Amino acid sequence: MDRKYITDELKSFADKYNVGIDEQTLGEIVDLSSFRVVPKGRLLSSMGDDAKTVGMVLSGMARSYYVDMEGNDITRGFAPAGALCMDEGLFGFTERMCMWETLEETTVMLCEAVRIRELIRTSAGFKDLWISLLEGAMRYKIYRENGFLVENATERYLHFRRLYPELADRIPLKHIATYLGIAPESLSRIRSAMKEESKA
Repeated sequence: MDRKYITDELKSFADKYNVGIDEQTLGEIVDLSSFRVVPKGRLLSSMGDDAKTVGMVLSGMARSYYVDMEGNDITRGFAPAGALCMDEGLFGFTERMCMWETLEETTVMLCEAVRIRELIRTSAGFKDLWISLLEGAMRYKIYRENGFLVENATERYLHFRRLYPELADRIPLKHIATYLGIAPESLSRIRSAMKEESKA
């Protein structure tokens, strides 16, 4: 893939998080990486796979999910363009904790976790970016816990739409439902009730 194009894309993602990171460091990341274009509906990795490789979605969208003891598919989260995927290795895990699949045709940049961790230690700009990502992950965790503790299903759905307006219409309802901890039929009823209220 074109090095300058990828570097510019990474720069735009860093700007999104208000983090200044020099082009030399971004170029190093590109040089250390490989790239895959994965069709919609394909597995990127499975639970138990080696976690030494970290991914970033450059275009498209990926989903992480668990399969419980009864075989139910439960969505953990979504990774649109600019988000990390298959990131367990950055947090010290040696195996994948969940399944990762593409919801759209997705271009993924792949790099070894050990090399990313080295950049975090040696590059001030990359360290700042990592801190921003960690802060975002913590906000996400608090939001998720808060939703399950104090919000009803309708409130969780409305909160999801407010936080991720660009995702809500791109993701199949069944995945949004399991992400929110409700049955797909319940989400359909919530959406229908909201449409009726908006007409009134």
